[in-house]
Amino acid sequence: MRAVRAVRAVRAVTIIPATVSTFSFLHVGVPAKKRVAAYARVSTDTEEQLSSYEAQVDYYTRFIKENENWEFIDVYTDEGISATNTKRRGGFNRMIADALNGKLDMIITKSVSRFARNTVDTLTNVRQLKERGVEVYFEKENIYTMDSKGELLITIMSSLAQEESRSISENVTWGQRKRFADGKVSLPYGQFLGYEKGKDGLPSIIESEAVTVRLIYRLFLEGKTPSGIAKHLTQSGVPTPSGKLKWQVSTVESILTNEKYKGDAMLQKTFTVDFLTKKKKVNEGEIPQYYVENSHPAIIEPDVLDIVQFEMKGRKEKGGHHSGAGCFSSKIVCGECGNFYGSKVWHSTSKYRRTIWQCNHKFKGSEKCGTPHFNEATLKQLFLNTSNQLITNKDEIMENCEMIKQVLTDTGDLNSEAVKLQDEIVMVTELIRKCVDENACSIIDQVEYQQRYNGLVARYEKAKGMLGKIEERSQARRVKREQLDAFISTLLRQDSVLTEFDETLWFAIADKVTVYASDNIKFTFRDGTVIEA
Repeated sequence: MRAVRAVRAVRAVTIIPATVSTFSFLHVGVPAKKRVAAYARVSTDTEEQLSSYEAQVDYYTRFIKENENWEFIDVYTDEGISATNTKRRGGFNRMIADALNGKLDMIITKSVSRFARNTVDTLTNVRQLKERGVEVYFEKENIYTMDSKGELLITIMSSLAQEESRSISENVTWGQRKRFADGKVSLPYGQFLGYEKGKDGLPSIIESEAVTVRLIYRLFLEGKTPSGIAKHLTQSGVPTPSGKLKWQVSTVESILTNEKYKGDAMLQKTFTVDFLTKKKKVNEGEIPQYYVENSHPAIIEPDVLDIVQFEMKGRKEKGGHHSGAGCFSSKIVCGECGNFYGSKVWHSTSKYRRTIWQCNHKFKGSEKCGTPHFNEATLKQLFLNTSNQLITNKDEIMENCEMIKQVLTDTGDLNSEAVKLQDEIVMVTELIRKCVDENACSIIDQVEYQQRYNGLVARYEKAKGMLGKIEERSQARRVKREQLDAFISTLLRQDSVLTEFDETLWFAIADKVTVYASDNIKFTFRDGTVIEA
């Protein structure tokens, strides 16, 4: 029996036309204008670049508006911003956000390098925009991101832009380091108090700002802390280096420790780790540093700045007990336990409110200190009494000061020791170099070599350590000499008996007050004179 094959019907395929565009999310056939924006950027804020920036904005505004099929949305801009990273480009980030939120259909920009010099940033943003149907047109390269070849071309062009940025960064870095090696000093003048760029390109003193710098140093040497100085400057309405009215402690500390105020300059304190992120790092020996002496006019005398560094170190060694809350802070010592007196407020909420000074550890030990408390009026009167004794006998005291200065502040012996140690360091350094060269050029016993090398290194470290200690002792003597000179100068100016407390005089001549009992209080002055009040 012949098999009968069933005849199947031909498949019917019905085409359903698209009504929505994959990329633009607009209904096909609906006449709608493309919402178009442009992006303009210049990398520096020089006059020429700003002119270019204004020209870009004007050009793209007219370019978009002249196309009848486009609706002008905006020209997003960034001035004086590098394209190596998009994090700090506010205009760019606002444009991307608007595009992803469906406010744009197309973005026009001059070139790939204007968009971003970072390959990863370029591709990431282009792909995000493409997913939302937003096209980017790079005018110079004539690239449309919706084109099938667009991404390949963008990858190539943005890689070239990134390498160009790397080259520019390396050239700039080389130029900076060459200037550093030549000892050429440049300051961030907009954030640096006391200096401006002079006609010769070197720092020039702004006298009106230098007054503030000198005030900061004087207040510190008078006993105030950086916190107290910042508070004083803020209350006095003195503007900060950036023109603000509120001073930060870190700003005061920076001014007190910056060697540029004595006319020297340490160059390359920081360096850029990555040219893309522009991340900076403190130079801890990774690259060379350069110290230039007498590179520009000094606002602060070198000895004064050195004294400040010595004083700061001394305060830190006290364990953070130094306080600038008042003129008596860290000046009054308990004769029993050796701790400082501190201010305390009694009856703070009543009409009997008053401030007294007593030992900070009076009630902290197993047995409380028996030393008494004082009010400020009593302390001031005791100072007047003792300082008047100084003034009465000032001729004898100044003669003693000169003798003390000659004995205690002479650095001649230390300078001689320092020269010997420096010669030792140079000689040992050369011996180490010869030892290493010999090991590299000839076959020698490695155990013997290592012993000889370690011995030379230990000798070098010992000499270096001794030199450091001598420099500290020499610095301490110089500080003592400056203190004695200031003491003598202050005493010479006092021609009459004091009738009221002078805070400036207190800081200038008083070293400390040691309290043993109500009738046993000793004032120690900066020249070493001790007077019992």
